[in-house]
Amino acid sequence: MKLTARIPVTAALLALLLGSVTGCNRLKARDQLTKGVQAFKNAQYEEAVNHFQNSIALDPNYEDAKLYLATAYSYQVVPNLDTPENIAIAQKALDGFQATLQKDPNNLTALRQMASINRNIKRFEPAKEYEKKVIALDPNDAEAYYTIGVVDWMQSYKNMISILAADGLTDDANGNVKKSKAACQKMKEQNTDLVNDGLQNLHKAVEINPTYDEAMSYLNLTNRIKAQMECGDDAARKADLAEADQWNDKALGARKINEKKKEAKTPGGVTM
Repeated sequence: MKLTARIPVTAALLALLLGSVTGCNRLKARDQLTKGVQAFKNAQYEEAVNHFQNSIALDPNYEDAKLYLATAYSYQVVPNLDTPENIAIAQKALDGFQATLQKDPNNLTALRQMASINRNIKRFEPAKEYEKKVIALDPNDAEAYYTIGVVDWMQSYKNMISILAADGLTDDANGNVKKSKAACQKMKEQNTDLVNDGLQNLHKAVEINPTYDEAMSYLNLTNRIKAQMECGDDAARKADLAEADQWNDKALGARKINEKKKEAKTPGGVTM
């Protein structure tokens, strides 16, 4: 009878002890998270990674720590660097954010980071797809539209340079009227969809943010690529270049407005 009576008491005591350990680990996990955030703010990303890993080890269900860990990895990714080490760090970040998205498919932070990392390692199509998911959740995100436009320009510019090089030419920013008909046709085939998509998204970015000078600059650049595809239609080429010049002027004007806004927000005089 005594033995039987002791069993539930022992089980209850064990549960209490486990609960105490779990609670203690959670406090330690939060402390590690705090230290990791501080290291992250100081741009000490490797140290931040260690703290976030410790936090997760102490509390495997600590979703905030997992998100911070992925973010710390993402900040170590060097854009356009194709080394195995850089790709490996990028993949760790992608895996971390993907884990977040499996539990919360509408997590905008994770979606934006997935787009950014893919763009930085030149996985352009996935980058655009993630930006489209951002837009589906936040239709007024001007930066998402802008980023798609920039990626479209990057892809089309690479195609253009390669085709011109095969013709023994470099980009003259005026439509390269001396290129061969075959080169122009090839450029048209490879870049029409990219240019149209880029212009559409960049225009949308400016529609949302009327002083988006970076988007205006890329409207200038994208119209210059469009001028490359007119294939003998000199009037159309000149119209594209005139459009490009207009957006260049608008970008300069918007940049001045934005600089004045920044100056207005910055307090003058001596701060005590």
